[in-house]
Amino acid sequence: MPKDAVTDHPVNTLLATRWSPYAFADQRVTSDDLRALFEAARWAPSSYNEQPWTYVVASRHDAPDEFVRLLSCLNDGNQTWARHASVLALGVVTLRFTRNDKPNVAAQHDLGLAAGNISVEATARGLVVHQMIGILPDRARDVYAIPEGSEALTGLAIGYPGDAQTLPEGLRERDLAPRKRKPLSAFVFAERWGRSAPLVVPRDKSS
Repeated sequence: MPKDAVTDHPVNTLLATRWSPYAFADQRVTSDDLRALFEAARWAPSSYNEQPWTYVVASRHDAPDEFVRLLSCLNDGNQTWARHASVLALGVVTLRFTRNDKPNVAAQHDLGLAAGNISVEATARGLVVHQMIGILPDRARDVYAIPEGSEALTGLAIGYPGDAQTLPEGLRERDLAPRKRKPLSAFVFAERWGRSAPLVVPRDKSS
C-alpha cells in the first residue's frame, strides 16, 4: 500500500515519502549508511552551534547483545515491534550550554532538528526511521552512565520497511492506514491566535 503523503501543496519528494512504520524487514543496515545518517545529524542547525545531541546506537545484526541492552531502555509497548528493527538508537539531549553553563532552552528543539535530518537522509537511502518518546530515561541513564545535565529523550528504530501483515492487529491497522495531517489553516495563523493566515485559506473561503 503506497504511503506517500497526499500533499495540498508541492513539497520535496523525500518529505512526502518519509514515514514511520512499525513493521521492519530482517535486513541489515550497513555501517556506511549509519555513518551517513549521523553525519546528516551532525550538520543540523542548533542554537549557537551548540549541537546538544548525542546518540547511543546498537545494531541487531552486528552487536546483538548491545541491541538487547538498548531495547531494554524502551517501554514494553515499543519493545514489541522495535525488537525487529535493524538498529536502535537513543537521542540524548544536553540541557545546558557548554559555553557558559546556562540553560539551553533550544536544546530539545535542536535534537528534533538533528532527528529530522536523520529521517530525511534515511528516506533518501531507502531506509525508514520510527521515532518514539516511549523510552525509560532512568533505565537509559543507568545502563549508559548518562551524566547529569544530559537526558535520554527519544528512541529511534532504523531499518528497512517490512510487511505490515506480520504485526499484531492494532499496529497492523496503523501501518496500513492512509496518512493524514491537519490542514495548514489549522496551524498557520495571522493577526491573532486561531485566525488562519490568508495565505493558507482558499480565496473563496476567506473572510
